[in-house]
Amino acid sequence: MSYNLLKGKRGIITGALDANSIAWKVAERAHEEGATFVLTNAPVAMRMGEIKVLAEKTNSEIIPADATSVEELTTLFTKSQEVLGGKIDFVLHSIGMSVNIRKNIPYTESNYDYFMKGIDVSAMSLHKMLSVAKKMDAINEYGSVVALTYMAAQRTYPFYTDMADIKAMLESIARSFGYHYGKDKKVRINTVSQSPTKTTAGTGIKGFGDFYNFADSVAPLGNASADQCADYCITLFSDLTRMVTMQNLFHDGGYSSTGVSLEAMSKFGDE
Repeated sequence: MSYNLLKGKRGIITGALDANSIAWKVAERAHEEGATFVLTNAPVAMRMGEIKVLAEKTNSEIIPADATSVEELTTLFTKSQEVLGGKIDFVLHSIGMSVNIRKNIPYTESNYDYFMKGIDVSAMSLHKMLSVAKKMDAINEYGSVVALTYMAAQRTYPFYTDMADIKAMLESIARSFGYHYGKDKKVRINTVSQSPTKTTAGTGIKGFGDFYNFADSVAPLGNASADQCADYCITLFSDLTRMVTMQNLFHDGGYSSTGVSLEAMSKFGDE
């Protein structure tokens, strides 16, 4: 069902790789709610994904950009405004990559070159994106930037390794930059801490299946799906949340506030 929440709004959506990705779902929902937007991803990611299918489905233009490059981000915001016919109203930052996780390197033995690469791609890219947009005055007043994160930024999940530290940095950037962008341009910046989700990135983490089931048994409402996360992001892009900024917003069925569930306890009880 469409409510026209984003009618007339212009956006940039990063990170849509395939139909399982949250960014893909956000793009579909944004289109349904009346928004026009450009899609962007790193050239190497675009070669692996199906972004052209999404572009056709949502009548969107694709602008490749390396989110670690200030020059390419500047081109992204310049071309986006040209294509869309004005300033940007919303941005989705859905960019994450850990070489240490890909190569199954234990957290205590992290390769620091890989670690720095992960920081640049997954966290520093948000700062660069916001810095470029602010200097260009590319985002309208009360525009909304949403970055996707995970609760490993607050609590320890051994399998999340260096990505936990990187997400903590991402959330800090949202708060710190959110203050300055809010004061100067009334742009709001938030992070959404999503349930474990069966995306291409999520399922690539060792032990993901077991943890997905564990979290589902702990959360009173169960795990939030990618579609439901997209719905939540749409509300944050809309005018209904104009005074929400600098927040890390948990979208996890109540998992983050639950100490233990009866279902989880029952697995360890006496027979």
